[in-house]
Amino acid sequence: MPRKSTRLTFAVLATGAGVFAMLQSLIAPALPTVQHTLHTSQSTATWVMTAYLLSASVFTPILGRVGDLIGKKRTLVAVLLTVLAGCLLAALAPSIGVLIVARVVQGVGGALFPLSFGIIRDEFAPAQVSGSISNLSAVIAAGGGVGIVAAGPIVSALDYRWLFWIPVAIVALTTLIALRYVPESPNRAEGNVGWLGAALLSAWLVALLLPLSQAGQWGWGSARVIGLFAVAVALFALWLLAEARSRTPLIDLRVMRLPAVWTTNTAALLFGAGMYAIWSFLPGFVQTPASAGYGFGASVTEAGLLMLPMLVAMFLSGVLSGRLEPVLGAKTLLITGAALGAVACGFLALWHDRPWQVAFVAGVFGLGIGLAFAAMANLIVGSVPAAQTGAATGMNANIRTIGGSIGAAVTSVLVTGRLQPSGLPYDSGYTHGFALLAVLCLAAALAALLVPARRPGRPAVPARSADNAPDTAPQPATPATRG
Repeated sequence: MPRKSTRLTFAVLATGAGVFAMLQSLIAPALPTVQHTLHTSQSTATWVMTAYLLSASVFTPILGRVGDLIGKKRTLVAVLLTVLAGCLLAALAPSIGVLIVARVVQGVGGALFPLSFGIIRDEFAPAQVSGSISNLSAVIAAGGGVGIVAAGPIVSALDYRWLFWIPVAIVALTTLIALRYVPESPNRAEGNVGWLGAALLSAWLVALLLPLSQAGQWGWGSARVIGLFAVAVALFALWLLAEARSRTPLIDLRVMRLPAVWTTNTAALLFGAGMYAIWSFLPGFVQTPASAGYGFGASVTEAGLLMLPMLVAMFLSGVLSGRLEPVLGAKTLLITGAALGAVACGFLALWHDRPWQVAFVAGVFGLGIGLAFAAMANLIVGSVPAAQTGAATGMNANIRTIGGSIGAAVTSVLVTGRLQPSGLPYDSGYTHGFALLAVLCLAAALAALLVPARRPGRPAVPARSADNAPDTAPQPATPATRG
């Protein structure tokens, strides 16, 4: 049962997670400005994004597990302070090297997602858990959209450094409130951090994501890309072996094998591929000069405004999903969200001649993102023991990020594979890219069909003490029926 104000606790969690989600996309539209101001090359400037991605992928599951072990509030405050330091360093960065280091520090904030979901599960009444997770997921989803929309006006009116000064003020206040009002969760996992598993997990994630993010510059057939992929496969196999043999694994593979977990993670991988690729390429499409035969020559600010319907739809559908989940079930919402993404990308492949068409399709995709984000979080939280909430939700976020990196990389190949004499992509490249994303989202909907369905009307599982965690393979705490 809640011991303090759940509304205030939720406000703290939503602010922290929302700021981190915003930081993911906030700097992307401003990269050309950063490149010019700090006198660096385009290839070096892209590391501002890559460093953040790699850092978040490493720290999200590790600190989610640390929170399960030593206390989620304690870990939450430490992560907020780290994000604060990263934003302050970025705002003051005198060179591109310092800015890249600052982005690595900011990436630690990826752990805010699993820690927030775990605190909600531990502190809120069972009847509040599903709706609160849906609302938090809506904030996280909308945060990425806010970054895309807000970057242009902030850079135009102030300076790119204010993309970090504003989060400094917000995160500082959030940290103070968290220290005073967020209660420490009573549920703790047993054991300690499996540092061998953490090291191997970090290594294979970096070896996988680094070539995916840099292949456009290094070349897909280059020795670096092929070699890193081979290293990633080998390290992944070693990680699986180490985790299976460990008495205190970082990621309990028995939990990952639960039907509701692996099917949801599969859908997350596929849907993440479509979602992040849309975020990456749709603004570039609308900013392309009309002389290329497509595009609208939009400014960064105008491109953000065309993405505004996606932002609004993401937030509204995420909040609405909390009301719909007890009636329809999270599985149905995940299928619907992925299907809406497929419909949006399919229409976009055929229907992108006018700005209003792009804005409309962006809104449809936003509805899908809001529903899918909330459903995935509820399915994971409702299917794992309380002591595994942080690690399991952190891994789900990571898998979605991996999918996003794959989707963005493959879409980049299709878009930039053939260039006009002007150096701009052909319209057919975007058309093929959007069609591929429609297929990926459709595959996510099909994967969601395999998710075991909890009976509508049942809340997510209540928190369980780590002392009661099973010694054998854990089972979903809520009986499930196959759907």
